[in-house]
Amino acid sequence: MVTSVTSLGKNGLYDWVIQRATAVVLGVYFVCLMGFLVLNPDLTFQQWQGYMTSTFMRIFTLIALFSMAAHAWVGLWTITTDYLTTRQLGAMGTALRVAVQGICALVTIVYVVWGIQILWGI
Repeated sequence: MVTSVTSLGKNGLYDWVIQRATAVVLGVYFVCLMGFLVLNPDLTFQQWQGYMTSTFMRIFTLIALFSMAAHAWVGLWTITTDYLTTRQLGAMGTALRVAVQGICALVTIVYVVWGIQILWGI
């Protein structure tokens, strides 16, 4: 079993649960957005803005944003620990894996901060 400080959960089961729970949140968020679009065929900008700036949708979007970040991190961690190994890449495997994980973490943090700024107008 691969244990790493860069893992989001404590072990593989926790990562699996995080991946599935965040997938459910993202699925429900997608269904809510698509449902609103289907129920409002003549949608105006003012209606869309009112819907997306309501407190419920802002909080739901924030939850979806954090879910997307956690979902992406678990997936990218799994990919990097499975395919960027010393067995496949030699001595550079660990260094490359840490570098790729660092870049992914940085990009994820930037996207979350940027999303919060867009969402709450900070």
